[in-house]
Order: sequence, then C-alpha cells, then structure tokens
Amino acid sequence: MGIEWLKPGVFFGSMLYALIGVAVFWVCFLIVDKLTPYDLWSELVEKRNTALAIVVGAMCLAIGLIVAAAIHG
Repeated sequence: MGIEWLKPGVFFGSMLYALIGVAVFWVCFLIVDKLTPYDLWSELVEKRNTALAIVVGAMCLAIGLIVAAAIHG
C-alpha cells in the first residue's frame, strides 16, 4: 500500500468525509433527541438512567454504521 494515503488529495478527502460523517451523525442525533418526549441529556446525566444510556448508545452505533456505509458506498 505504501504511503499513498499521505497524498494531499487523499488526506483532505478523508478529512472532508470524516467531517461530513460527523455532521450527519450530529443532525440525526438531534432529530432523535427532538422526537423523544423527554430531555435525553437530563435523563442520562442528572437522573443516571442506565437503561436509556444503553438504548442511546445502541442508537449512536446504528447511526454511525449507517453514515459510514453511506459514505463508503
């Protein structure tokens, strides 16, 4: 493979896709947060709702996989 990934075009393309992926993930998370009937941050941090933390973690993994698959093609 060599050092082809260090070429400026490849490197900046990877950075661009990473930023796009993070932005899409964040937008999806905000949409899910707005769809839930309660404040996720309050439930997770203040009330320490472990079950909700597991569900939100699984949701984050699922959205991440979908975004990665969409970017990868």
